Amino acid sequence: MPISGVELAAQRLNAPLPIWHAPVDAATWSALARAVARDQGRLLALWATGRTAVHAAYALAGGALWAELSLDADAAYPDLGATFPCAQRMQRAAADLCGVHAIGATDERPWLDHGAWTTAQPLSDARRDATARLPADAAAQAPDGTPDAPAHAGNYPFVRVEGDGVHEVAVGPVHAGTIEPGHFRFSVVGEKVLRLEERLGYTHKGIERRFTELPPLQAHRLAGRVSGDSTVAFGWAYCMALESALGVELPARARWLRALLLERERVANHLGDLGALGNDAALGFGLAQFSRLREDWLRESLATFAHRLLMDAVVPGGVAADIDAAQVQSMSAHGDAVAAEARTLRAIYDEHAGVQDRFIGTGRASPELARELGLTGLAGRASGQPQDLRCDHAWAPYDTLQPRRALSQQGDVAARVAVRFDELLESLRLMRELLAALPAGAVRAPVEMPAAKAHGSARGAGWVEGWRGEVFVALELRDGAIQRCHCHDPSWQNWPVIEHAVIGNIVPDFPLINKSFNLGYSAQDL
Repeated sequence: MPISGVELAAQRLNAPLPIWHAPVDAATWSALARAVARDQGRLLALWATGRTAVHAAYALAGGALWAELSLDADAAYPDLGATFPCAQRMQRAAADLCGVHAIGATDERPWLDHGAWTTAQPLSDARRDATARLPADAAAQAPDGTPDAPAHAGNYPFVRVEGDGVHEVAVGPVHAGTIEPGHFRFSVVGEKVLRLEERLGYTHKGIERRFTELPPLQAHRLAGRVSGDSTVAFGWAYCMALESALGVELPARARWLRALLLERERVANHLGDLGALGNDAALGFGLAQFSRLREDWLRESLATFAHRLLMDAVVPGGVAADIDAAQVQSMSAHGDAVAAEARTLRAIYDEHAGVQDRFIGTGRASPELARELGLTGLAGRASGQPQDLRCDHAWAPYDTLQPRRALSQQGDVAARVAVRFDELLESLRLMRELLAALPAGAVRAPVEMPAAKAHGSARGAGWVEGWRGEVFVALELRDGAIQRCHCHDPSWQNWPVIEHAVIGNIVPDFPLINKSFNLGYSAQDL
């Protein structure tokens, strides 16, 4: 892969998308980041393998590059935050999980570790046996004999804004809806927001550690539960990584059915969000109509694929089940009906003065800000960032479908709503073509793990355009077992942008701005 001014011994992985892996030293680690930035590339993900290696995945015009830096005993590596601001939280998470540290980082506050974990650095090599960490007062015990949370558990150093009339509004971490916790600290004058700072990571679930305890052929089920609204995207990305590591070739019909599932997931999420956005702008009619459409959509998914959210539909080697002619006809007819109603509802939204007054100009992320912070996915496309893997690196069957890219330069709530409508209608068109030209054949190829002693080490990567944006999975196998599996959600890049997009808006508009991005809490806290 050509990178301006940097020599790499890169090896292409056996994946349907162009993905390379390259070992680097510390000097090349930093030079590579600067070269990627010069080439208008983006940071996809940053993670660590214990205290032995740190990894960075980059998105470039020619594909994805996975760089791996082996670490010395001090487990330190050069900071990437100065080149890619979105790296800062990823570096903080790596420090919490693995005990590795970025030299020169300007923000070294804990991100996932809130001071209440029973195991320090749960993914570090030194903590593989889950050594318990005692609180500051080792004698402090709860009534059941377990250690109390450390005294510093709630002492997080938020950045303070000083000045006449400035006060703070704290929202969360517990919210009224059935969502995971997240804390938002607003610094405001009157109702105008001067600064917002987020804190996430309240429900560390141990998913990345759990991956290492599962057989590789079963771990796709865990990947599909990283973020329930993106189960197809994560399941496909994991299976792509495993299949690339093992050299598995998928049947054509399996690829087409995976794309069908991915677009169904995209439609379901856009239907839900468009209704919620109407409701946040006081148009209850929009919520009622889109909720009806989404419920019918989920019921058809249940009837056809045995799960409302399509969990476990993507499996190693292909998909779990085939569809018959009657189901093809039913999905085609239903898709056409949803498209007709979506066009009608779009006209209502566009012509509703009250809704447009709330949408237009609210929560704007300019193309310049989006580019600097690495905004990706549908939110990025609403701010002039055109990246869409289905168009940029079209793998089968997208290489024959010619997806149309949804794009806006405005970057406000109205633009993110418009992109959702465009993508909803485009997904329905793609599904119609997928169903009309679905190839015959098997829906699953056999996948077998080689004997442990013969297997040695292998790596694979998966890269899929989920409904929220790029999902990336990096998989390392050793002797037939998972040594490391890192699942990356685009919310890592996009959460910091909300902190900027809300500045200058009023506090009551935050729920609308937040919903227009609709980022994941769960995928931030594995």
